[in-house]
Amino acid sequence: MSEYQTKVQQHKIDAVDRYKERFASAKDFVFTDFRGLNVAQISELREKLGEQQAEYRVIKNSFAQLAFSQLGAPDELAQFFEGPTAVAIARGESNAIVKALFAFGKDTSLKVKGALIEGNVFDHGQAEAFSKLPTRDELLAKLMGSMQAPLQNLVYTLNAVPQKLVRTLKAVADQKAGE
Repeated sequence: MSEYQTKVQQHKIDAVDRYKERFASAKDFVFTDFRGLNVAQISELREKLGEQQAEYRVIKNSFAQLAFSQLGAPDELAQFFEGPTAVAIARGESNAIVKALFAFGKDTSLKVKGALIEGNVFDHGQAEAFSKLPTRDELLAKLMGSMQAPLQNLVYTLNAVPQKLVRTLKAVADQKAGE
C-alpha cells in the first residue's frame, strides 16, 4: 500500500510566498483583533498607520503563521494567530505605530494582541508598556535640548556682561545729563 500524501494547492503556496515577501521587507509587526470594526474604521486606521510608514492588513492565520515560521520568527507568535487577526507591518518607527493602535483602540473595539519588535515577542501588556515610552523623535528632541542648554547659558552669561556695561554707561550718561 502506498503512503498517503497531501497535495498542497499552488494558490496556497503562492499566498504564503506573498506573505513572506511582505513580512521580510518589514522590521516590526503588531498583531490586532479587529472584531467589531466596520470598513470606514479600518480605512481610517489604515490612513493613520500609513502616515507612520506602516500598512495594516487582515491576514489568514494559517498562512501568516507558516510564513513567519519559514522566516525564522519565534514560536511564541502562534498565540497571536487565534481568531480574526490583522497585522500592522511597520516600516518606520514601531513605537509610534503601537501608540497609534492603542489610541485607536480606546475609541473602537480594536484590541492589540501583541507584537514582534526587533525579534522580541511582546504580549498585550508589554506592547502597552512599549507604547508609553517616548518615540525616537521625542528622545532626540530631549537630547538636543539637554545638549543645547549649557551653550545657551554660556551665551546668556557672555551677553550679560556687555549689557550690564551698556546699562551702566547709559545710567551715568543720564545722570550727567540731568546735572
